[in-house]
Amino acid sequence: MKMVLIDDEPLALDYLEHLLNQISGHRIVGRYTNPVECREAVLSQDVDVVFLDIQMPEINGIELAKQLIEHKPGVEIVFVTAFDEHAVRAFELHALDYLLKPVTMERLRKTLRRIHSRSRPPQDEPPANPNHAAPVMNVTFFRHFSASIEGNPIPFRWRTNKSQELFLYLLQCSGQIVRKSTLIDLLWPDHEADKAFSLLYTSIYHIRKTLGEYSDYFKLMNESDGYIIVTHNVVTDVRQLEQLEHTAPITDAETIHTYENVLSLYQGDYLQDVDYWWVEGERHRLKSLWIRMMMAVASYFERSGDRNKAILYYGRICERCPAEEEAHYALMKLYAAQKQNLAVHRQYRLLEAAVWEELNEKPSAYIRDWYQKWKQNG
Repeated sequence: MKMVLIDDEPLALDYLEHLLNQISGHRIVGRYTNPVECREAVLSQDVDVVFLDIQMPEINGIELAKQLIEHKPGVEIVFVTAFDEHAVRAFELHALDYLLKPVTMERLRKTLRRIHSRSRPPQDEPPANPNHAAPVMNVTFFRHFSASIEGNPIPFRWRTNKSQELFLYLLQCSGQIVRKSTLIDLLWPDHEADKAFSLLYTSIYHIRKTLGEYSDYFKLMNESDGYIIVTHNVVTDVRQLEQLEHTAPITDAETIHTYENVLSLYQGDYLQDVDYWWVEGERHRLKSLWIRMMMAVASYFERSGDRNKAILYYGRICERCPAEEEAHYALMKLYAAQKQNLAVHRQYRLLEAAVWEELNEKPSAYIRDWYQKWKQNG
């Protein structure tokens, strides 16, 4: 276990080093009074643990910890502080542990036990089998975000709402590098640059901690001047919908069943329970894709002579998208062909009300013309 010590007081450094030298199982590879030199050393060499004083000149210990974790998320931070225990609880956000000055041998041993327990796998855990693939994680975005493995829900717990929002945005951009400046403009546009970057690094740290036990599925990496999330063994409802349109055109009975199964995943709009402004574009795109595919399925059944199935799918479109004129129009024509006159009138009134409420307009002229001619002929 390789350790670095940083404190602007040489006597405090000497004392901590003296205590650590009396305990086996680790090696001190550096001690610093200058936080800038410490940062460069930690980032340029193999370090497992940093004992970090909080009150230092040039760089506050909290800020230094954020910078270290942002670039080396695997490093463990132990704060050393003169603050009392209640004040220091806020710092546990970034740290494995904290030590109150003056440090006692008993408390230091407890900290080292925590460090070693985190670095050593449980003894009763069987060795990893490289040939054993992790089970698939199913992720849903329609209606709300959720994830499960083999039917068991995964309770992601986020420290802050911003951490959750940042994760969802990076996941929406899965496989793409997202610049830090883009994230700042997206999530903290009203903050000064230093404060915004500090909040970004803290949120990234929270995300990495939350995803730690799911490293088989998510990798959050630094790339250039941004971040990228790469997924493995993750199947999403959004991806299934997108892939289906490109790989399985509706041509026969087999593909139509596949369409029905995948379209049933659309249980609501994309992340409909959140009001992040950046969701709107993706929400509209995916709803349009779903409508287009649902219309294709309904049209297939209509051409195949299965009017009941066609009515079912057109009706689902109207329920979820009340102002979708083409679906209403198709239903009106199907009802007319079946001599269901009351159903035609009802469908037109539903369309008329929905279009007026959403757009403050009347239905399109060609639909109004069709309806008037139908009434005259009926």
